[in-house]
Amino acid sequence: MLDPAVPHLVVNSRTLYFSWLPADPDAVAALVPAGLRPHPDREVFMNQYVVDDESQTSGFGSYSLTYLGVTLVGMDAPDGITPGGWWTHYVTSSERVRNYALARGAPAVPGRTTITEQGDTIATGTDIEGVPVIRAQVRVGDTGHTMHNGHHRYLTELHGQLVSSIYPVVAEPSTAFEIESVEFLDPDHPVYALRPENPLTIAWGYYSPRSSFAYPGGLTVLGEVAPSYQVPDRRARSGLPSGS
Repeated sequence: MLDPAVPHLVVNSRTLYFSWLPADPDAVAALVPAGLRPHPDREVFMNQYVVDDESQTSGFGSYSLTYLGVTLVGMDAPDGITPGGWWTHYVTSSERVRNYALARGAPAVPGRTTITEQGDTIATGTDIEGVPVIRAQVRVGDTGHTMHNGHHRYLTELHGQLVSSIYPVVAEPSTAFEIESVEFLDPDHPVYALRPENPLTIAWGYYSPRSSFAYPGGLTVLGEVAPSYQVPDRRARSGLPSGS
């Protein structure tokens, strides 16, 4: 098992990263612990990415991953502009990555993410434990020369403590970007609470065929998680404690 205190680097992953306004804002807000403030519009973010070859990582190997969560107020990244987020779902094809993420507080479960490119159309899909749950389609342009670089901040819960990490990122977004559809496929799955409103309202996003980032070596403890925090149903059914 990888040491969760050791940092890791991923380079040139294929990445679709964007956010939307949800169909059920109250259900989204209920996933955020007391003491944290969700975005006033209950904005939801999702990152789907694929690492095609083990040479692209410092020790993770090749894998795919989708994470989703709720955008927060008052928990910005170091630039003071990019808002932080609370991870609600974290789905990866790699047992190695999953165990590493669990030990850092991520709500990691088994699953698979696909990104298929056909001309200027990108189709993505996420399965959680064998169940197809999310499908998206986006129209993109050529890879541009304007870089997206900076930091993202994500919060998780580990052994009853609220923890925060800052993730450096450098990406080469496509010149054009238009989300054509986002579908949540299983109304009975807990992730369905994050589905977008209809008509679809996209807050921001990009597609990058080359996105690089690092998992930092440390976690910053912010305090105890408030008792009102509800463990997502899927993690509770897994038999894992909320911080495992």
